[in-house]
Amino acid sequence: MASEDVVGKTSATIANIAEEAKIASVGVKAPSRQTLLGICKSLVAGGVAGGVSRTAVAPLERMKILLQVQNPHAIKYNGTIQGLKYIWRTEGLRGMFKGNGTNCARIVPNSAVKFFSYEEASKGILWLYRQQPGNEDAELTPLLRLGAGACAGIIAMSATYPMDLVRGRLTVQTDKSPSQYRGIAHALTTVLREEGPRALYKGWLPSVIGVVPYVGLNFAVYESLKDHLVKTRPFGLVEDTELSVTTKLACGAVAGTIGQTVAYPLDVIRRRMQMGGWKNAASVVTGEGKAPLEYTGMIDAFRKTVRYEGFGALYKGLVPNSVKVVPSIAIAFVTYEVVKDVLKVEMRISE
Repeated sequence: MASEDVVGKTSATIANIAEEAKIASVGVKAPSRQTLLGICKSLVAGGVAGGVSRTAVAPLERMKILLQVQNPHAIKYNGTIQGLKYIWRTEGLRGMFKGNGTNCARIVPNSAVKFFSYEEASKGILWLYRQQPGNEDAELTPLLRLGAGACAGIIAMSATYPMDLVRGRLTVQTDKSPSQYRGIAHALTTVLREEGPRALYKGWLPSVIGVVPYVGLNFAVYESLKDHLVKTRPFGLVEDTELSVTTKLACGAVAGTIGQTVAYPLDVIRRRMQMGGWKNAASVVTGEGKAPLEYTGMIDAFRKTVRYEGFGALYKGLVPNSVKVVPSIAIAFVTYEVVKDVLKVEMRISE
């Protein structure tokens, strides 16, 4: 399959770059204990950051998905506030966090792989860049950070995509849905049995395309803002070359806002494609007996969405997404760095 080739080639490229960078810096020796501890530290910090940030904004995340995929012939959710009130009234507190367990199960390994891959890809890309004449002392530029962030996002997203698909379906189903997925394992086996293995990667292409502006810009803008503030020290925001947690939060908020705005239409299309082919789908998708639209691919999904619902449909759910993505991305970045600092101190004490 073409998608598998893309994933395989991307993974192989990043792996080779990272390996060459390590060989260049430490020769042919086996990874040291300190190197292994650093890898574990990045993985743990990334996983914790992803889990904490997603849980904090779970109600808004569910509201966003419901607005993205609801059938236009039977509108249940007219906006963020009305939608949240409706969920609270009909499903209670548990309804606010429906799908969050699955989301955390997916996002923890996703974030861990993403942050770790970004650090390794950054080292490898910088090493290759420095091999060019005149670049021996070069540092990471925003463009190089964009490439590293995009590669990391594609690797992490592809590795956990089937879980993202079933998470989306678990999120939109209610107690009144015709049939029920009982959890991650049951949803995965049901999709495999009824729709085939390719169904687990429905919407993968717009997800890959969206990774470039979304994840890439998140990393690039955040890291570039941090470097700029450390070098210029405006308004007394930097003390002893360290940014405060509040300043880091603001940098993460700016990065998240830019990334989500650019990539949002692709996220809407991805979600709608994920719902295609779902037998006995949730009523929010079918529209209480109305036939949901089927898409033959990403272009067809864009065309039908704009034709039947207008250009604004590509931004359905943008309000709750804008509200949630700023604190979510900011909390993820700050948590990541705080956990890394804590682990660093603990490792020093243990030594």
